[in-house]
Amino acid sequence: QVQLVESGGGLVQSGGSLRLSCAASRITFNLYVMAWYRQAPGKQRELVARITSKSNTNYADSVKGRFTISRDNAKKTVYLQMNSLKPEDTAVYYCNAVVENTNYNYWGQGTQVTVSS
Repeated sequence: QVQLVESGGGLVQSGGSLRLSCAASRITFNLYVMAWYRQAPGKQRELVARITSKSNTNYADSVKGRFTISRDNAKKTVYLQMNSLKPEDTAVYYCNAVVENTNYNYWGQGTQVTVSS
């Protein structure tokens, strides 16, 4: 079955950086829109960044200029480089793979990011 495996989360001080990775298997990766979502305690899951099969990107206003999403189709991996991290970035970060307007929609298990002040 399809697997999305996130890695790279952890504890970092405010102002620090982390790089998340999401490795996909058993999908035709280059066809998928890849995205990172996050969910903080007591809050709804929100879109952080997305990248299309043609590498067009979109970002939440709260992370613009600090986070960068990228993909490596050969490695079937999507990345999220997070710089200038703030305590409000603390959340579980989830990888998502979707072919829009289809039922092909998959989620990873999530990776915890904690930013201390």
